[in-house]
Amino acid sequence: MKRREKILGASLGSCVHVAGIQRFLRMCAEEGYETRFLGPAISPRALVEAIEAHRPEIVAISYRLTPEVAERLFAELKELLSARGLTGLRFVFGGTPPVAEVAKRSGLFERVFSGLEPIEEVWAYIKGGLAEAEEEEAPPQDLVSRIKWHYPYPLIRHHFGRPTLAETIAGAREIAEAGVLDVLSIGPDQNAQESFFRPQEMDPEQDGAGGVPLRKPEDLEAIYEATRCGNYPLVRCYSGTRDLLKWAEMSLRTIKNAWAAIPLCWYSVLDGRSDRDLTEAITEHQQVIRWYAQKGLPVEVNEAHQWSLRDAHDPLAVAMAFLAAYNAKRLGVHHYVAQYMFNTPPGTSPAMDLAKMLAKLELIEGLHDEGFTTFREVRAGLASMPSDFAMAKGHLAASATISMALKPHILHVVGYSEGHHAITAAELIESCKIAHGAVRDALLGLPDMALDPAVWQRKNELISEARVLLEAIKALGEGESEDPWADPRVLARAIERGLLDAPHFRGHRYARGAVVTRIIDGACYAIDPSSGRPLTEAERLERIGLGRKG
Repeated sequence: MKRREKILGASLGSCVHVAGIQRFLRMCAEEGYETRFLGPAISPRALVEAIEAHRPEIVAISYRLTPEVAERLFAELKELLSARGLTGLRFVFGGTPPVAEVAKRSGLFERVFSGLEPIEEVWAYIKGGLAEAEEEEAPPQDLVSRIKWHYPYPLIRHHFGRPTLAETIAGAREIAEAGVLDVLSIGPDQNAQESFFRPQEMDPEQDGAGGVPLRKPEDLEAIYEATRCGNYPLVRCYSGTRDLLKWAEMSLRTIKNAWAAIPLCWYSVLDGRSDRDLTEAITEHQQVIRWYAQKGLPVEVNEAHQWSLRDAHDPLAVAMAFLAAYNAKRLGVHHYVAQYMFNTPPGTSPAMDLAKMLAKLELIEGLHDEGFTTFREVRAGLASMPSDFAMAKGHLAASATISMALKPHILHVVGYSEGHHAITAAELIESCKIAHGAVRDALLGLPDMALDPAVWQRKNELISEARVLLEAIKALGEGESEDPWADPRVLARAIERGLLDAPHFRGHRYARGAVVTRIIDGACYAIDPSSGRPLTEAERLERIGLGRKG
């Protein structure tokens, strides 16, 4: 193993602020560097004498006072180093943004940190730049490697798609150069999602509605090329709402799609985003999931939160989270991205939200084996974002903090403007910085909220209730299906007959819409509509004739 270099650290001149340099040296020590701190208020002459005495390879300097004084101190230090013949040393600086600008102009430092950088940028420098002193390389360009490179700091993801292609390309470049996120998710407009490969069906009046109007593969290539700067974020794209295999092939070819996000039951007559019936849609989705699995690419099955967005009761959301992961594993996926959307349905309390996510996590990660592992992706619920920007920023930070209890691998940021309008590049960058602030504090150490008795009790209750529903789905396919949980016909029938149900389906042609739900003490329950009493899952199923005896 290569010997790690010696690092000598000091606060220069009359600066007595040492918290930043001390933290930097602790991070270096964690990576195996030999560190020595000289202390605060070290003069340039004393620093040079210490360099001669200890012979470090790297010198870390901090200064947080006046830029004009810093300029004189840097000049004096350079003069003393030259006079003593001290060459080949490497210097790194940390200080306030105004002083950092002076440090850059001095030509003394190979790297300057102003405190505005994401903490993972500092870690990346310590892990790579310090050791090798090579030209800066792009971070890993596949999801699994980038997570390993980053963790325990989660990858930051955000979606982006402005109403014009030109604005989206310019914004993608601005975002990449800001270095605040690791995954840029391109959001096509609805015309592209449904009819990219059938342009004759597009409605020109809907161009740019809901995202960027992609019309040819070269549009995706141009957006990807714009991100080849800054911290070189991974790029991914929505899967489209039909022709999903064509979308998969194109997105892999044009943007090196970081991972696929495909529903199980949606993008069908169920949500009206295509006219495919349930069995047809589920079958196609499974085929595309298998295609990605054969390519060795990670897959996310964004299923459970779609039910919660329609006010489905919590046990159903937990069961669908499991079924999504179960199908991915059965179809050959090795690396599964499990999305945990908080704040959904509206009115869910943080404690009950966490309980629901922990129940999902326990069932999903119970599927782990040598061939199947999952990455946790957390996010705030889009519908929960206030339209008032100040309140939305607070909500963004609070939701990120709560979700850090899951020790996520990916944090999907929902920008503070999303409750008002489609996010701009500048707003996206600001939103990611807010998230970084929450993540930094959370990684210092959160209390274990999972130990809260109410959270623990609700989690166990949800697991038990979800298993009742899962067994009922299995029973629905007994005698005709080898694997009812992955059989498109059985899953479609489970929706049609009301095993899988949500209040928003009332009056729907293809779903039952019989269930009534209500938020009670922060959790979403199926209830008796006449009394308001919460129903167990066994009671709910018995009422629709699909209980244990039905």
